[in-house]
Amino acid sequence: QVQLQESGPGLVKPSQTLSLTCTVSGGSITTNLYYWSWIRQPPGKGLEWMGAIGGSGFTYYSPSLKSRTSISRDTSKNQFTLHLHSVTPEDSAVYYCARGRFYMTTYVSADYWGQGTQVTVSS
Repeated sequence: QVQLQESGPGLVKPSQTLSLTCTVSGGSITTNLYYWSWIRQPPGKGLEWMGAIGGSGFTYYSPSLKSRTSISRDTSKNQFTLHLHSVTPEDSAVYYCARGRFYMTTYVSADYWGQGTQVTVSS
């Protein structure tokens, strides 16, 4: 059974960088079949896929967030990390990490999710 757990600060100040780490158990993040994704849900809005890192380490980003987002990984710890730069209050959301599936280079869906972590951007 694959399990994912997000960790990171719940409060970030505007203009700072938000960093969240996802720890994966029950499966390796170096498996080429899956794309380890970050997805968020702002209050009152739908889910937004932000980006992913594949088993090879290649990264994929949502065009709308690409300029502010980077995803890295630590294979020794089976973790991957989201960095969202220059945050504003509009980046306040519940952030999820998930095991995603792609079609070609496009995110399709996720089958295992973390429980989610609330992040608020406020001074």
